[in-house]
Amino acid sequence: MAGVTVRLDEERWQAHLATVLGDTPAVVPVVKGHGYGFGLVRLAAECRRLGVGTIAVGLPSEVGVVHGTFEGDVVILQPYDPADGLARTLTAAPHVLTTVSRLDDLRGLAAGDGRPRVLVEVQTSMRRHGLRPDELAQAAPLLDDVVFEGWSIHLPMREEGRREEAERLARTAVQARLGPLWLSHLPAAQVRALGEELGVDVRARVGTRLWLGDAKGRTVTATVLDVHPVRRGERAGYRGRVVPGAGWVVVVAGGTSHGVGLEAPTSATTWRQRATALATGSLGAAGRALSPFTLDGRKRWFLEPPHMQSSQVFLPAGATPPAVGDEVPVELRLTIATLDAVIMGSSKN
Repeated sequence: MAGVTVRLDEERWQAHLATVLGDTPAVVPVVKGHGYGFGLVRLAAECRRLGVGTIAVGLPSEVGVVHGTFEGDVVILQPYDPADGLARTLTAAPHVLTTVSRLDDLRGLAAGDGRPRVLVEVQTSMRRHGLRPDELAQAAPLLDDVVFEGWSIHLPMREEGRREEAERLARTAVQARLGPLWLSHLPAAQVRALGEELGVDVRARVGTRLWLGDAKGRTVTATVLDVHPVRRGERAGYRGRVVPGAGWVVVVAGGTSHGVGLEAPTSATTWRQRATALATGSLGAAGRALSPFTLDGRKRWFLEPPHMQSSQVFLPAGATPPAVGDEVPVELRLTIATLDAVIMGSSKN
């Protein structure tokens, strides 16, 4: 099938998953969004095979997607919104844990008829969701009227000061009410040490490191759809751009709908990284952008911005053009990529 395909060494991938689970205390796999490129149902099936008891999804709507495959407990990471009818309904589901990040919402759940299973999120320096540390004492009495499952602490990925922040927030939380700690973005050894230090159970939520941590065990390719010879001065593409020289316009499967040409804002923190981002942005402003497709051993320039489901890439004279139907390597971030096919195989084949 023509398209963008990931080929995964299934044995190697599953060995990597087992290693992460073995090294990390009480892993809660994160299964959300588009399933890290593999799909929610596939990841839910892996969690069932691995024998984990709890997974975390992003949205209330994702609970139903995984429920037919995974029958254990499901944490909803998005904070509870009382205006969301599905979120309200799921508070009564015995296998669902609802994350609460505002005092008023916790009060509402505590005053309700049922006893929902609740995780209370503590605000970290991310400033995304959660009760402020000075609000935790007010939350403590409300926990008598829900099934309190613990404190959720979603830490920033920045390593500097992260361990100290985790300890400070965790200590404040368990002083308000003793309960398990559910932690994100903290190394396994630090998760384990924090639990031992405070005398509470700990759970480690893991997503990218679990599903995408072994990059060498997979390849992503795109199908060549067409190859057209061009001469210097000729035009091609939607915008009729002048080709930069003699060579070929190679039409490759993979466009914006697959995540080609899309990227998150730069996370550059050093001057070198910022300079690289500035140089890349300057090339883009000048109408030049390096594509993620490798043709004849090198990444090649886009002829123009990628289309919805395909891209036009310029291959200069002197290179060896691919044939229609060939598969060429493409570098994509699977956290934002949408694939046409996932093929499971073995390195022994």
